[in-house]
Amino acid sequence: MSYSIVIQQPSAPVKQLFLLFHGVGASPESLLPVAQELAHAFPQGMVVCVAAPLESDLGAGYQWFSVQGITEENRLARVQEAVPLFAKEVQHWQSVAQLSEKETALVGFSQGAIMALHASTLQPAIAARVVAHSGRYAELPSRAPLKTTLHLIHGKKDEVIEYRHCVEAAHRLQSLGADFTADIIPFLGHQMSEESMDLLINNLKAHVPKHAWAAAMETGVPHANPAQN
Repeated sequence: MSYSIVIQQPSAPVKQLFLLFHGVGASPESLLPVAQELAHAFPQGMVVCVAAPLESDLGAGYQWFSVQGITEENRLARVQEAVPLFAKEVQHWQSVAQLSEKETALVGFSQGAIMALHASTLQPAIAARVVAHSGRYAELPSRAPLKTTLHLIHGKKDEVIEYRHCVEAAHRLQSLGADFTADIIPFLGHQMSEESMDLLINNLKAHVPKHAWAAAMETGVPHANPAQN
């Protein structure tokens, strides 16, 4: 049975909720370093490493959907089948924290990023912030999320999910007028690094979106970082 790990649950009123989603064949423990950094950076935030609900068919860990035999043609259907349970998991932790989507950030790596990005297209919105590290859209969006700020982070040396997906997403989001940042890290593969974790946290702290998340943050100026080719 899969399990989630609560890294931080402040005794004082919780101001923000951070939900971390791992990659396929991994487990909540794989994101502990990121969760611990978030807990340190946001002492009034509840931080949870969420486990995907299914045992991975790759032999270890967990998954939201199988990647066995996956293609460009069937990926979207698999993600769409999994997203209602993903949204239900987000809503569960919002209920535990007694917070709404306005104070919620989803941080996904690889398959976790794929799920978080697809969830950002849902209406009504389920989170004010989505960080997608080493992920991709199953299908590029046709409209900008009105109440969600997106942060895309990708390694240029990623051989599992090519960084071009991040570039394509950035161009699409820019054309739609979305509130987002996109960063390509030149020598990073399909993994997180100290540099990308610093970038992740700095984006969440410094980038002030057009909507309610800013109420809990210091004042700043909205911006978008165009992805580099």
